[in-house]
Amino acid sequence: MASKKEVITTPDPRLRKKSTKAKVGDPEVEKIIREMIQSCIDWENAHEFELSAAMAAPQLGYNKRIIVVREDMNNKDNATFVPLLNPEVIKTEGKTLYDYEGCLSVPTIYGKVPRPAKARIKAQLEDGTEVRLKATGFLARTLLHEIDHLNGILFIDHIKGVKDAFYKLNDKGDLVPLDYDKNIKGNKELYPDGDED
Repeated sequence: MASKKEVITTPDPRLRKKSTKAKVGDPEVEKIIREMIQSCIDWENAHEFELSAAMAAPQLGYNKRIIVVREDMNNKDNATFVPLLNPEVIKTEGKTLYDYEGCLSVPTIYGKVPRPAKARIKAQLEDGTEVRLKATGFLARTLLHEIDHLNGILFIDHIKGVKDAFYKLNDKGDLVPLDYDKNIKGNKELYPDGDED
């Protein structure tokens, strides 16, 4: 079993760094992948209402271009994750859709984030095989969110200054709006480099 690693959260500066290329066949990369999958499962087991859809290596403090994505987003009982190395967005298309996003590294806060409806992604599997993915809907959103992590971007950066875009989960598992001025504006944990406007 992989060793237990804590998910790092804002304002940890490692979340804001650009990640470097991951080398296929590198034992360190293989170890990171195992830790990421285990961390997704551990986090999910501790959060009754939430599904761990994916993770990027910077969330465990490794600035390597690695993401893991859940094989079946609709089945919490299927804990199989697909590792993707050095994923790149080739192109995005379709209309811009607004939907809720959360992040293990931005605890308790959710946002209604604009993303393109479709994305074409190029990546390598763990054995070095190159894959090209045509993703739509939630999968496209998830892949774009994780690839953002590899470039030091968090979902909250896409909704900076948008007063009605921030939410939190209540104890029943429902998303309720957050008071922007009280919780978000000037929050150095979320935006360490200064005010969000």
